[in-house]
Amino acid sequence: MPESGSTYAAAGVDIEAGDRAVELMKEWVKKASRPEVVGGLGGFAGLFDASALARYQRPLLASATDGVGTKVDIARRMGVYDTIGRDLVGMVVDDLVVCGAEPLFMTDYICVGKVYPERVAAIVKGIAEGCTLAGCALVGGETAEHPGLLGADDFDVAGAGTGVVEADRVLGADRIRTGDAVIAMASSGLHSNGYSLVRHVLFDRAGWALDREVPELGRTLGEELLEPTRIYSLDCLALTRTTEVHAFSHITGGGLANNLARVIPEGLRAVVDRSTWTPGAIFELVGQAGSVERLELEKTLNMGVGMMAVVPADSVDVALTTLADRGVEAWVSGEITERTAGDAEAVALTGDHAG
Repeated sequence: MPESGSTYAAAGVDIEAGDRAVELMKEWVKKASRPEVVGGLGGFAGLFDASALARYQRPLLASATDGVGTKVDIARRMGVYDTIGRDLVGMVVDDLVVCGAEPLFMTDYICVGKVYPERVAAIVKGIAEGCTLAGCALVGGETAEHPGLLGADDFDVAGAGTGVVEADRVLGADRIRTGDAVIAMASSGLHSNGYSLVRHVLFDRAGWALDREVPELGRTLGEELLEPTRIYSLDCLALTRTTEVHAFSHITGGGLANNLARVIPEGLRAVVDRSTWTPGAIFELVGQAGSVERLELEKTLNMGVGMMAVVPADSVDVALTTLADRGVEAWVSGEITERTAGDAEAVALTGDHAG
């Protein structure tokens, strides 16, 4: 008797499960909208009414894309899927806002080994919640099922965002001047960078389990590692409306010094004093558990700072008040100085963290 013909389902792709996932996520996508969004979920492309840009003299579109790295492994192992999307949004929109751009909309890409509709919908829920926190719309995305390449429980997420900024209001290195203050904004934890090091140290070397209660953290290890990335976009935009801002720096992979250096102009230097803050307990735990030297920690993790703003000295009080009113812990962490021939780096970290 001849074998029956091959099918997509037999190859591991469940179209019906994909359709159900779309139905489940619709309510969350609907909540992450803006007045400029045209149409709903289900088309081949998301539509955004650009006529609103007519109020700009010279609108510049900003674009960014990112993922959340190996933090997805923590979500998979814990079976918690509705927070990782906030990490994705934070990684994208806070790159956009660095130049002063208002995030307008995002699209996402979710790749799975097997479509579990409720799981995919939970991921999208987190993305939609992140977009709401960022003030942007989720206008569409793609869910791809890759059997044979990914295990049934494996997944990854990525996204892309678009923002807009007036050309003469673009922030960056060309605005920074000697005497400017460097303001640090506290992170919510590890955010979404350095998890390859963190997983190696805490799981492979220390042998800790995700359900381990850690007194220093006040919760389980897994709960700490899955803490969502703080989204700063609306806070940063509020700063630009209330006072003068010269630059922002999103502290992600590469750590504080490397990311801040990206907005420091030739001839100037940022001097940041570690004694102005105390990193959260998770950073010390990673260092101790893996005997990780401070320099390695600082070039891998955010060390408690998720975003930095460079402002004129006379803008500091208004800036700190604005951030405090928005519930953002912030402080003056350093200043901009002249860079001399003996200064090897654009950013100098001095002192020791407060105990």
